[in-house]
Amino acid sequence: MRSSDCLRLIVAGSNTVADSFIVAPRSAIKTQTRFYNKPIVRHASLAENGELFEEACLLTPEGYGFSSSMDRVLRKAGRENGFYRASSASSVLDVMESITSGPYDVALVFDSDKPSLFLGIFTEYDYVKFSTARAAEAKSEEASANFLLSPISQFITPADELVALKDSDTANKAIAAMSESTIRHLIIADKVTDVYRLCPDSNVLGVINMQDVMSTVEKDERLSLKTLAKKYPGLTNPIDQIREEQRSTANRMASDPETVKKDLIRTGTAIFSVLAVGAFFSGSEWLHAHADIVMIIIFILGYIGIIFEEIFEFNKGAVALLMSTGMWVTYADFFNSGGVASETVISQLGEQLSEVSDICFFLLAASTIVEVVDAHQGFKVVTNQIKTTSKAGLFWTIGFLTFFLSAILNNLTVTIVMCSLLKKLVPDENDRRLFGAMVVVAANAGGVWTPIGDVTTTMLWINQQLSTVPTITELFVPSLVCLVASLAFLVGKVEEDAPGEGSSLPEPTPLATRGQVVFWAGIAALLAVPIFSELTGLPPYLAMLTGLGALWTLTDIIHMGEEDEEGLRVPAALSKLDTAGILFFLGILMSIGVLDKSGILKDLAVFLDNTLPSQDIIATVIGLASALIDNVPLVAATMGMYDIAEFGTDDKLWQLIALCAGTGGSILVIGSASGVALMGLEKVDFIWYAKNVSVGAAVGYFAGILTYLAQTSILHGGLLQNVFPPAMATVMDTVQQQPSPFSSLNAT
Repeated sequence: MRSSDCLRLIVAGSNTVADSFIVAPRSAIKTQTRFYNKPIVRHASLAENGELFEEACLLTPEGYGFSSSMDRVLRKAGRENGFYRASSASSVLDVMESITSGPYDVALVFDSDKPSLFLGIFTEYDYVKFSTARAAEAKSEEASANFLLSPISQFITPADELVALKDSDTANKAIAAMSESTIRHLIIADKVTDVYRLCPDSNVLGVINMQDVMSTVEKDERLSLKTLAKKYPGLTNPIDQIREEQRSTANRMASDPETVKKDLIRTGTAIFSVLAVGAFFSGSEWLHAHADIVMIIIFILGYIGIIFEEIFEFNKGAVALLMSTGMWVTYADFFNSGGVASETVISQLGEQLSEVSDICFFLLAASTIVEVVDAHQGFKVVTNQIKTTSKAGLFWTIGFLTFFLSAILNNLTVTIVMCSLLKKLVPDENDRRLFGAMVVVAANAGGVWTPIGDVTTTMLWINQQLSTVPTITELFVPSLVCLVASLAFLVGKVEEDAPGEGSSLPEPTPLATRGQVVFWAGIAALLAVPIFSELTGLPPYLAMLTGLGALWTLTDIIHMGEEDEEGLRVPAALSKLDTAGILFFLGILMSIGVLDKSGILKDLAVFLDNTLPSQDIIATVIGLASALIDNVPLVAATMGMYDIAEFGTDDKLWQLIALCAGTGGSILVIGSASGVALMGLEKVDFIWYAKNVSVGAAVGYFAGILTYLAQTSILHGGLLQNVFPPAMATVMDTVQQQPSPFSSLNAT
């Protein structure tokens, strides 16, 4: 973008630079969020970081002008915190007098009984509402006077409707917020939600208005233009000075390590793309002979791109889709192929897409149901029952709740539900990541001990490797130990609030009847999934879609004729879903599927069987492998390795595989459907999870295995037969090898 396109100088009454100011053109204005009293759509609003102007249009250094922080704007305004503090019991007359006679133009109203509780704001807009109500209702001077003596709390804009920014947000974002929302004031706080509202534990730092922001920006840009005039005295035209500064800045940026990294990534990506396309069109004999190696290389490169998403700055959804396409093309055209996909490959592709689509539609429907319940504040039914004021106590409570819910639902659904619940319970993003990771561990552990809790257990159950009662009775304790061991390790990372800060939990509030109806209808829809599947024999995704259809109809009936409640309907919930996350899920499972169809996973399983000394170790390794590779094809390959005639129903091998494959996926965030869902829901990346959670998950994993082996030995008598007899034999051998004290006497 050229500098002349970015800005123009409008001279106001003088030809000097000092009398000029900067105006950004319409082409430089980005998409804005609907901030205030309007529906907010997550992920579809506030392009990039919410700035109004492109970076190339900013004249001032970082931290000045449009990139000034709200903290700096507040200080530059010179009005302390920018508001008059009023009590909820104060009269309208007193508050108006304080505003008009002081430096402030707004009042923030706090509860008179609980001074730390922020209730709302009183501005000129609220005064207009007050005056309108007085004109309509006050029919005498006495009534008008009574209105003036009314408590200010009756005429404020409530705190939960206010637009708020963090003190670190920029002037750019503030202008976008006020322009789009047609408001003149913004609340500045230490923390806000992802939809620009105050959190339950936010500390209000001040109030700014549009004049405060524009005054700071204008002063900074005037100073910047003066600085440019001194820096380039040979150039008299301000536009030429700006162009020269941009060239100088571009040269500095070219040597910046971050810029070099990006250039290397761009160049490497371009070269790799050209080589990949060239290799495909070349029809190389080497590709035909080593197609399996090429698929493995593509898989490894794709996973590297996903794992280091933050470094490469490639969206993991795009990487997963390209990875799956590259692997399927290699399999179809080069793996035992004449160069064109055969009917067999086309059929396999259709089968795999059908299997993956089942999971994606299941995820789509479950996420939508949860979103609709959340929109109606239905989770207050649960949050109102949680009384603990300790984060550690909440950590254990959520963990056990997740564990038992995932046994009757499935772990993917429970993860979605609990992550939505955590947004209400844990406002801090860093805390919520840790709690979300704990949910993944608990959901995977809880899904193991019932046939309907985890997809791998369900697979073994359907194929009669497992039956219902033995699965519950023999896998419950190891699963519980896995959970407790992991939580005991992870709870040490939970940081309690400082004394006096109080609980971060929201205060219990009553839930409207329609909210309760939607909550219980949503829970019924989720709980009915295994029952529907069992009775009809149809796949779970159809049951979930049926539940969504029922809830959709119910909410349409509830909100019939209510045009202002469109945000509570299913279409609004669908617009909030993380589509990129679902496509990422699709790409991952399609990639794993081609490894399965090509026999590569089967070869891996056979290699493990021939290399490792016992089935216990094989099951343990399969569990560890499931941390990196999806456990569904791994378990499917294992089921094909061992004959049910040799290892019958409820054999120790099948139970151990169910336990290991189910809980091993928690060790890495990409190892389970729950973890992948967490990546999309809470933006948890691979590196963070590996640093903070993997060790704790591994502790629980091995604790669960050891518990199962000990339990099996005790229940089936193996502990006495397999441990004590060898030990006694060893003792006897040692005794026999010792020289007898009477041997010398015998010799004589």
